[in-house]
Amino acid sequence: MIRTAPILAFVALTCLSFSGCQQVEQPLEAAPMHVTSDDHSFGNPSLVRVVHADLDWTLNFDARQLMGSVTWTVERSDITAPLILDTKGLSIEAVEVGDHRGLRPLPVTFGESHEAFGSSLVIPLHVGEDHVKITYHTAQGGGGLQWLLPEQTAGKKHPFLFSQAQSIMARSFLPCQDSPSVRFTYTARVRTREGLRPVMAAGMLPDRDADGAYRFEMPQPIPSYLLAIACGDLVKESVGPRTDVWAEPAVLSRAAYEFGDTERMIQAAEALYGPYQWERYDILVLPPSFPFGGMENPRLTFATPTILAGDRSLVALVAHELAHSWSGNLVTNATWSDFWLNEGFTVYFERRIMEAVYGKARAEMEALLGRQDLEEDLQELPAKDTQLKTDLKGRDPDEAFSNVPYEKGYLFLRAIEEIVGRERLDPFLKNWFSVNAFQSRTTEDFLGELGKLLSAEERTRLSIDQWVYQPGVPASEPRIVSDALTKVDAITRAYSEGALEAPEIETADWTYHHWLHFLRALPKDLSRNRMSDLDLVFRLTESGNSEILHQWLLIAIRTGYQPAMPALERFLGSMGRRKFLKPLYQELMKTDPDAARRIYTSARSSYHSMAQATLDDIVVPR
Repeated sequence: MIRTAPILAFVALTCLSFSGCQQVEQPLEAAPMHVTSDDHSFGNPSLVRVVHADLDWTLNFDARQLMGSVTWTVERSDITAPLILDTKGLSIEAVEVGDHRGLRPLPVTFGESHEAFGSSLVIPLHVGEDHVKITYHTAQGGGGLQWLLPEQTAGKKHPFLFSQAQSIMARSFLPCQDSPSVRFTYTARVRTREGLRPVMAAGMLPDRDADGAYRFEMPQPIPSYLLAIACGDLVKESVGPRTDVWAEPAVLSRAAYEFGDTERMIQAAEALYGPYQWERYDILVLPPSFPFGGMENPRLTFATPTILAGDRSLVALVAHELAHSWSGNLVTNATWSDFWLNEGFTVYFERRIMEAVYGKARAEMEALLGRQDLEEDLQELPAKDTQLKTDLKGRDPDEAFSNVPYEKGYLFLRAIEEIVGRERLDPFLKNWFSVNAFQSRTTEDFLGELGKLLSAEERTRLSIDQWVYQPGVPASEPRIVSDALTKVDAITRAYSEGALEAPEIETADWTYHHWLHFLRALPKDLSRNRMSDLDLVFRLTESGNSEILHQWLLIAIRTGYQPAMPALERFLGSMGRRKFLKPLYQELMKTDPDAARRIYTSARSSYHSMAQATLDDIVVPR
């Protein structure tokens, strides 16, 4: 039996230095911790479990290495079992074990290994030993860290580092039990070269150590995939009582404006599903090579600069990452096969936040666009990967990454809403977050609770098995209607059929949602003359909105619209967001594979390893 008292005691102690932490203790005590078997980790947390880490790191930009140590505090339910940790590409220099009185050295012993999952580090323990110190350094090119040269940043003067641990990449910069079912608290000391500022997804303590180390503390237990660090020429600006925006100086003012509604979003989220339990909600804008739109690292969301459109039109991403503070960070999928519990819940929550802050019409437009994204994946993916509960045994979870857990998960929750109404669903979800706070849960855990909410007749109407365990989307899915986008459909048909010319299209009140829907609905064989007309009137090749530009460039590739090709090459060479890169390279390989290979050869080194892994399978050499 895993004991939880030490975690509770640590949280209670560290909460003294953080305002508002009283909210954390009740949820922590409300649900017992349990460990779910994880196919993607060598760890044995049901026998020996890590519960707290003391990190001591130096960031060596010259060697492109993180070096230092981690000291784990462990809990043991089997005094004969060793501690088993996940590692990938780490150079382990020393292992020491002991208790509060001191440590003794051990030989470094590796166990099982797997190409995708790395190697297990096996550490035998004597009776009473509950501290393990591991001294190590990372490999160059380790997947979880990206080291950027000055020219790859906005300021062009200083290097930059950022981590990306989701899904199973924390093990490439920290020997850990790299499973979402294992949570731990931590402290950190971080040293780096002068002139650079490290930040972590943790409480940032105001004073540096005598040796110049920056100090951080995370009092709430998190899974390893939410451990995050970045370092560069970073400054901050406050945009609300709980939110600072961090960015390079050249980006900060744009970012601060873009995220000016963050506090309104936090308040809307709290009104729906209970108090925000992480004290701070800061946002860090990363350089363009960041492979995602955002990453929900607690206390410090990582965000791509591609959402800085100048008109707050793309801030649904902030609502999404904020919603993860409840669905994902607070209540976490126990395995990556349960990923929809993180993402489907979050998309549903995100759209409720957007509706509260910006109105239902905007939320419905975003829902309809999301359904279009899902449909593309349903057409391309193998059937087994269109189930909500997916079988990922033996596979890297990132191989199955798609819109399915996001948008199909959202539709499932919306289907529940249509059956029981918000007056029943909202209290149910609020209780789910409260009772399971700081815990990891499976699909079956959720379905067990859902069964208590629904009557027998409602369970039959919902067709839970079809939603969760069957491919595709049930025919009874919720129907999403957007009056605004229905009007765009009529305009698109008229333009495509030649009944309307580009100068006659009234776009004064269009948002990016209208444009995206319009562009997606254009025929794939649109003539180059019609493309040229649109571009001449609306200057789409010069769009500063990344979503609009991405969709326009896709059409340009398909139709052979050459005036957009220089912009395509600049776009592919200036950002690393996988959502944009993958479809553009796929289309380019169909129409001009030589150009795809040439651009990719030039740009590949600037992409994150996750993007490289995806694109290496698309841009096939001759």
